[in-house]
Amino acid sequence: MMRMTRLLSGLVAVLALLAATVYATMYAPAAGAESNGGVRVMPLGDSITDGLTVPGGYRIDLWQKLVAAGYRVDFVGSLFNGPSSLGDHDHEGHSGWRIDQIDANIVSWLRTYQPRTILLHIGTNDMYQNPNGASSRLATLIDRITGTAPDAEVFVATIIPLNGADPTVRSFNSAIPGIVQSRAAAGKHVHLVDMYSALTTADLADGVHPNAGGYSKMANVWYNALRSVPGSLDGTPTPTPTPTPPGQGGACTATYRTVNTWSGGFQAEVTVRNNGSAPLNGWTVGMTLAAGQAVTNLWGGVATGTSGAISVRNASYNGSLAAGGTTTFGYVAGGNGANAPTGIGCSSP
Repeated sequence: MMRMTRLLSGLVAVLALLAATVYATMYAPAAGAESNGGVRVMPLGDSITDGLTVPGGYRIDLWQKLVAAGYRVDFVGSLFNGPSSLGDHDHEGHSGWRIDQIDANIVSWLRTYQPRTILLHIGTNDMYQNPNGASSRLATLIDRITGTAPDAEVFVATIIPLNGADPTVRSFNSAIPGIVQSRAAAGKHVHLVDMYSALTTADLADGVHPNAGGYSKMANVWYNALRSVPGSLDGTPTPTPTPTPPGQGGACTATYRTVNTWSGGFQAEVTVRNNGSAPLNGWTVGMTLAAGQAVTNLWGGVATGTSGAISVRNASYNGSLAAGGTTTFGYVAGGNGANAPTGIGCSSP
């Protein structure tokens, strides 16, 4: 009976995806560009970006949040939809499309619209149509974006849950942090956004696409991610970070740096280095955050605690370091970013 339920859930989800493709072909409105001269932001993806079940999708609440906070943003793209409460209807959310289809068109879109910031949520259709190699195709797409628009801030989201395909989604999502981290370490303006954990299947209208509440949750995640990289919203380059001296911890060391700061919050990064002559298997960084600071989002590691004395151990994909090798974890926190953590150090089992 449970197996039959899962099969039915998967069938419903597949039918929803087929409906998205038909909708895109037959009923998508004609594109009409809107611009207010603000920072160009490209919502990029499939029907979840388009908003099949809620026309405009997450873009409605995200637009309203940005306007309310005083940001001047220009959504850009070749498609156009959404209600009047969405002040800018342009986007690149192509219903029914896979990663490879976005990749085949991205260079033209980037050259046409020249976005400063890109919000990428893609891979849902791959989960049902061709999950094998999806993470490699995503990596290729990201490289195409950063190669074509090297100054753009690219926010790469893990995809939201799907009825009947959760193991496949989890497997795909597990590869995304490493993909993003390796590009960021190479100096690319690529940022990880954990969208999967923000929604559950209860937030889906049809097993695939969010309902209004689910889209509101997506908007909150995008909004917080954008605010963590101020250059993505004001059009100015991301500030050059100033590293602090490394913490000492025997086989490994940990180096802290403040990446960005803004009123009431900041983004930081910690680099873990294997100082030994042999491979390192597993690491833990300990540090004490300054008074008033509290971690709200962390990637590249698993944290214990959010304020005061905290520890961060390696994630499943970055615990093994070759001699002289490095990895990083990052976080966004509330509080005054001018105060670096104290007592930072690294240890390995």
